[in-house]
Amino acid sequence: MSRLLDRLKDEILVLDGAMGTELHKKGLEVGECPEKLNLTNPTILTEIHRSYVEAGSDIIQSNTFGASRIKLEEYGLGDQIEEINRQAVKLAKDAAEEDTIIAASMGPTGKLIAPIGDLPFEIAYEAFAEQAEILEEAGVDLISIETMTDLQEVRAAVIAVKENTDLPILCHLTYEDNLKTMTGTDPITAITVLEGLGVDVIGANCSMGPEGLLKIIEIMGENTDTYLSVEPNAGLPILDKDNNTLFPMKAEEMASYLEKFIKAGINIIGGCCGSTPEYIKLIADKAKNFKAVKRTKIATTKLASRTKTVAIADHLPTRIIGERINPTGRKELSTELKESKMKIISQEAKRQADAGADILDVNVGVPKIDQVTTMKKAVTTVQNLVNLPICIDTTNQEVLETALQNVVGKPLINSVNGEEDSLNTVLPLAKKYGAAVLGLTLDENGIPKTAEGRLKVARKIVKRAEELGIRRENILIDTLTLTASAQQEGVQETLKAIRLIKEELGLAAVLGVSNISFGLPDRKKVNTAFLAMAIQAGLNAPILDPTVEEMKATLLASDILVNRDVSSKRYLNTYGQNKEEDKVKDKQDKINNDKQEIDILTQIHLQVLNGDKDNIVANIETALDKYTALEIINQALIPGIQEVGDKYDEGIYFLPQLMLGAEAMQNSFAKLKPILAKEGSSENLGRIVIATVKGDVHDIGKNIVKVMLQNNGFEIIDLGKDISNENIISTALAKKADIICLSALMTTTMPRMEEITEELKKKNSNIKVMIGGAVVTKEYADNIGAEYSSNAVEAVKTAKKLLGL
Repeated sequence: MSRLLDRLKDEILVLDGAMGTELHKKGLEVGECPEKLNLTNPTILTEIHRSYVEAGSDIIQSNTFGASRIKLEEYGLGDQIEEINRQAVKLAKDAAEEDTIIAASMGPTGKLIAPIGDLPFEIAYEAFAEQAEILEEAGVDLISIETMTDLQEVRAAVIAVKENTDLPILCHLTYEDNLKTMTGTDPITAITVLEGLGVDVIGANCSMGPEGLLKIIEIMGENTDTYLSVEPNAGLPILDKDNNTLFPMKAEEMASYLEKFIKAGINIIGGCCGSTPEYIKLIADKAKNFKAVKRTKIATTKLASRTKTVAIADHLPTRIIGERINPTGRKELSTELKESKMKIISQEAKRQADAGADILDVNVGVPKIDQVTTMKKAVTTVQNLVNLPICIDTTNQEVLETALQNVVGKPLINSVNGEEDSLNTVLPLAKKYGAAVLGLTLDENGIPKTAEGRLKVARKIVKRAEELGIRRENILIDTLTLTASAQQEGVQETLKAIRLIKEELGLAAVLGVSNISFGLPDRKKVNTAFLAMAIQAGLNAPILDPTVEEMKATLLASDILVNRDVSSKRYLNTYGQNKEEDKVKDKQDKINNDKQEIDILTQIHLQVLNGDKDNIVANIETALDKYTALEIINQALIPGIQEVGDKYDEGIYFLPQLMLGAEAMQNSFAKLKPILAKEGSSENLGRIVIATVKGDVHDIGKNIVKVMLQNNGFEIIDLGKDISNENIISTALAKKADIICLSALMTTTMPRMEEITEELKKKNSNIKVMIGGAVVTKEYADNIGAEYSSNAVEAVKTAKKLLGL
């Protein structure tokens, strides 16, 4: 066992405090690469590390936060990755005492992972793996993955570290005021995914002060027994009158939260931006007097998408695994998959989600097609449209691994069975990617005739999974539905097997229901009866078609009768007052949708709303037979993206939906721009020069703003990142821009914004200035005479206001 995990059994450990703000105190220039100082000014690093060790830090973190190849290449230092990382570890070791634990800090790449960005999962994985291998060889005790905002990037980093090193992992995500990450992941979903991946310590850092992160840790503490860690900021940064960055929270105030964090379940505590050795000394002295709170949790099966967790347990409502994304026996879907089209999959994903599915099964098993590419596209399509966890349905190892890489969250693998080939192929992939597995009770001898025989196969699957380190709650069992018309005696054995699985293994049970009625007339009657019997026997998650009203009604009614629907809430929400009218309306809407009687402009509007970038161009082409390009833009596209923005503001949508809606718009505009020019109606709402200011190399936020402005009708001139004042101003004047849009992530670069507004005043320019970024506030914008926008949606509204639109 590692030194870290051994000590966590009995101690509350103290991390160090901020690195970046301490470096700036010692002369780090704005825009300079902090990690380069490992080579050019090592004494500074040793002094900072030693100050934290002397203050009482049990764990100090190497100056390698931005030392992945991807980040270093932004400074032209990619070829020095090994030298920079090795030297950083050496400097930390030089400052350490004998019992000091050396953690290697690994931060985000600064890019968004596909499909919401353009960085492939595989490239992110390679970058993290390369850095982790160097750090392990240099002699660190653990890897600290921190300040992560995107769950998919977290998965890439954790999987890379787990597969390429033997080091324990501490993983911190960073949350916003709504207690979600920038891409919409809540603390429970983060726990679900990170526990599945085998992360040793989970927590949060940066973004907020102690009060905000305390709420995150309280939620985590109630939902996991995994070790927890926290690193709060010293409040949100501000600029003083001399444009110096200040973090307003004093060390004593920060340290006053220690007992609250311990009560919430913390095992490791340190500090992030603005925290100091003084703060570390205060909490180190206090922490010695406390023991960590012992936390327990109910072992519940959980699956997750990026933004939603679905729990499966006997005391919870029966979960529906939607079966409709499967080409078996469906000629039209098979044909579409052969043509690499996703229209039917898009429709089925939305319909099943709207009908009440909790999880969506995805199967692309059509012979003689590229199933690897098709599965990747199908998974991406489903995730773009709905927020439900995915059940990956394939027996092909390559297809399975591709799906596991591209599912953002914690999926269910359908399936593994008792055959050696299956166990040896599927279980290692489930372990690597943190997935749950559905075990089928069959082996080399087929399906056992008796319930006891199926239980024996289930025991074998569980034993092999646990030997690999897969937790028991991540195993579900399918006792297999036999056709009643051919094997009538087998029906009761299937139900008996469910009961045995419950009694002896305590696992969640899954069944594909509809196979029971194959070969019989009026199959719904048999299916519904069997479903009710199976729920009574303990079935937790049937695989069925939730759009079949009789099946859903039987499930909801059965849950009342077996006491899974407390106070009949779910049943009443579905069939209570006025629900009959809703059913009639929903049915008519479905009929209209099936017949494509919805006006084509409404369809385009909905495709923007749903981020249906793959199918929208076909409808644009159809609409052009009846409408002008400008009419399509004004009546469908712009209202669609505005509704996306409204949902983002309301917290219904998050960054992925925002970006996908924008991509649907981009595809549409690419089709319409040449036509607009011919129609003589290609005017833009206004011209905007956008840039990240000098000294700041962060541009994720700027790029998101650019996309939203473009797709709302503005002409954008994007200068990029780390752009000088002179370049920004001269370009804006030469191009006769209406607005300059400036981004800054660091308080140290914010003064560039004021300098630009002052220079424009000297030139008597009428160009408006709009500013934004993680550290920028409305108060600062008001003080320098600029307009403030808190996010990309707000930027569109502000730009229109500035131009009187």
